[in-house]
Amino acid sequence: MKIKKGDTVLIISGKWKGKTGKVLKVFPKEQKILVEGVNLVKKHLKPTRGKEKGQIVEFEKPINVSKAKLICPECKRATRIGYERVENEKMRVCKKCKTKIP
Repeated sequence: MKIKKGDTVLIISGKWKGKTGKVLKVFPKEQKILVEGVNLVKKHLKPTRGKEKGQIVEFEKPINVSKAKLICPECKRATRIGYERVENEKMRVCKKCKTKIP
């Protein structure tokens, strides 16, 4: 996957289109990412013990990686990602400004 934990991404489709956020977790087998403040879902929890109250919890759910575009740290634009070999190591490269992304 071209997007990694800690990257800033722009959501390009769906309900959250146009929103940016930091990637909190990556699920490569499912091709999904967890983005901070995106795809918020509410879950209703029942009380488990006698005096405990029920509650509504809000949390993020993963979205498909194809709905997100990486924001280049140098040019600050949403861009596609390429790869370049540097000393037997693959480095991610911004397709717009050609800078290396760590």
